[in-house]
Amino acid sequence: MRKELVRFSRAALAVAGGLAVCGALAQSPAKRDFDAEAQAAVQAAKTAAGFEFLGTLVRTCLLPQSGGEDSSDVLPAYIANPANAPARDTWYAEPARVFDNLYFVGGKIHSSWALTTREGIILIDTIYSYNSEELIVGGMKKLGLDPKSIKYVLVSHAHGDHIGGAEMLQSRYGARIVMGGPDWDQVARFPNRYKTMSPKRDIVATDGMKIALGGETLTVWLTPGHTPGTISYTFPVLDRGKRVNVAYSGGTAFNFVNNTPDPGIRNFQTYIDSQRHMAGKAAATGATVLLSNHSEFDNAYNKNRMLGGRGNGPHPYEIGADWVQRYFQVMQGCARAAQIRLESQAR
Repeated sequence: MRKELVRFSRAALAVAGGLAVCGALAQSPAKRDFDAEAQAAVQAAKTAAGFEFLGTLVRTCLLPQSGGEDSSDVLPAYIANPANAPARDTWYAEPARVFDNLYFVGGKIHSSWALTTREGIILIDTIYSYNSEELIVGGMKKLGLDPKSIKYVLVSHAHGDHIGGAEMLQSRYGARIVMGGPDWDQVARFPNRYKTMSPKRDIVATDGMKIALGGETLTVWLTPGHTPGTISYTFPVLDRGKRVNVAYSGGTAFNFVNNTPDPGIRNFQTYIDSQRHMAGKAAATGATVLLSNHSEFDNAYNKNRMLGGRGNGPHPYEIGADWVQRYFQVMQGCARAAQIRLESQAR
């Protein structure tokens, strides 16, 4: 009897152990299919892009930038020798009055925008140091605007294709310069990289900061990711007297360290969070116009050429609130796909 009881106890323990194992297996999470997750994120970005944001899709999903931040302090070739600057026909574009109070004074690839008010001008981004004189100063004069009226210059982020003319505009016209704190710090760290384009430290952007001038108000939003100090904006413009709201995206490509799980996963999350933040602000203001500082993202160069044939038709820049949201969905989807790939490496 005792032997049978021992055998029964052992059998019961074995069964209980087996049930415990089965229970543990049942509760353990299913193995992740990283490839499927990444493909789903890319497909979501493709769907959001449609035909409107193919340039953004290519740069962030199909041919994303890979690597990390540039930590060198090297004098740019076009500063060391002006003859190294790209040929004029590769970057020159005619200035244009895009809305009643918003003017394009950028080039074929990189943009600069002048928002006019009754008390002066708010300038957004300053392109390269080698072409800001002709495109911004010369372009404004062509459009009947006085560069001396520039009161604020907003630099979306401290890359040479956007900060290039800031020092010149500050020293020549006394314009106040607004930039994100981490990007001000970067300019100070790399004196050679920013030679001739580093304004004296001035206004440090904060989230929700209001830049008010002559009855117009532009709101600054912190959107770190492209650079640590990237800033974006929401503001109204007028189209034949009708108020239209703009969302301006300050940085798009993956210029941060993004090819290793640490810190790549965190960096992508910062980027994704910023796109969500900006999408929320665009939605809250009812933005129906999406602007960027690269024509490949907002198609500014081609849309400017469409303005002449507009007639009584819709404004080529007014794409609707849904499409503005889809822009930020493209960037979120592409960033999430890249983040998932890093998560698969870190498992």
